Amino acid sequence: MVSPLQLTETRDGSPQAAPQKRSCTFICSRGTIDGAYPALLLAINARRMGMQATIFYTFMGLDLLRKGGAERCQFVPAGTMGAIPGMASMATLMMKRKIDGAGIPTVAELMEMAPLEGVKLVACKMTMDMLGIGREDLIDCAEVQTAEQYMKHARDCQINMFT
Repeated sequence: MVSPLQLTETRDGSPQAAPQKRSCTFICSRGTIDGAYPALLLAINARRMGMQATIFYTFMGLDLLRKGGAERCQFVPAGTMGAIPGMASMATLMMKRKIDGAGIPTVAELMEMAPLEGVKLVACKMTMDMLGIGREDLIDCAEVQTAEQYMKHARDCQINMFT
């Protein structure tokens, strides 16, 4: 096995090392607006740069892959502010206005755009089992993988980020 370079042939037939396809993964563990944007924006931009990109959704991040989850996600202020009744709703409204005012696509729009750009959206099997979420609860383009399957892919990626 030749790694990280694969052999290709030049015009005259002699072997030449060609770079392996660049790839990256992002782990999204929060189903909030500020949990969703980093992984989606980085993965979509990685695809536009010609890289393979995967987002692995685990724990509360898995809510984003549930049908209607992207539309329901909120912005929850950190610390005690987030615990005040009604604060998450008010902060979500304010954040969505800022996003719209800046001309940034919504989380739902990015979740629709990502697979069209070639981003793989992957649900964590253990989290699904733990939370009682079935395959039928997820958006159609979502794949389901175990942690071991994800790690087999991630170990060969050039970039792995927990967003």
